Amino acid sequence: MKLNNEQLEEAVEEGLVENFIDLDKQLTPNGFDLTAKEIHRFKESGKLDFSNSEREIPETEKVEASKKDEEDDYGWWNLEPGAYKIKTNEIVDLPEDIIGFAYPRSSLLRMGCTIENGVWDAGFRGTSEFLLIVENSEGVEIKENARVNHIVFEKIEETDQAYEGRYQEK
Repeated sequence: MKLNNEQLEEAVEEGLVENFIDLDKQLTPNGFDLTAKEIHRFKESGKLDFSNSEREIPETEKVEASKKDEEDDYGWWNLEPGAYKIKTNEIVDLPEDIIGFAYPRSSLLRMGCTIENGVWDAGFRGTSEFLLIVENSEGVEIKENARVNHIVFEKIEETDQAYEGRYQEK
């Protein structure tokens, strides 16, 4: 069962999502919008094997945002076509009976961009990172703290094996 707006608001108030900017704007009828804190460019290739014993996550470099006006509170990332990693402001803290699935906001799709996500496993706690793909040949501009990704939460039977991976934050 997917959490509806009312259930989700209660779960957020209990700590499901932390460090959000504006609950009224980020809480949607069927999910929660995650915001862009940092955007990174990949500097090298990665490696992935079956057991993760030889896995290598590629180094990235932060793309600097620039303000269009000195009085602006936030800057803009001017992104050329390509692949980027986005880090979010929010911390997701999933209990052992909730998982998350995320999708790009439709506004981003209409601009020629998409986002690729993994599944947020039950028991995961941490900031989210995901892949932004800019397909628009003219690029795209994204403002700091823009709502870019939409996470939907689903209640499951409590798992006997919660997430314990490399990206877990305590």
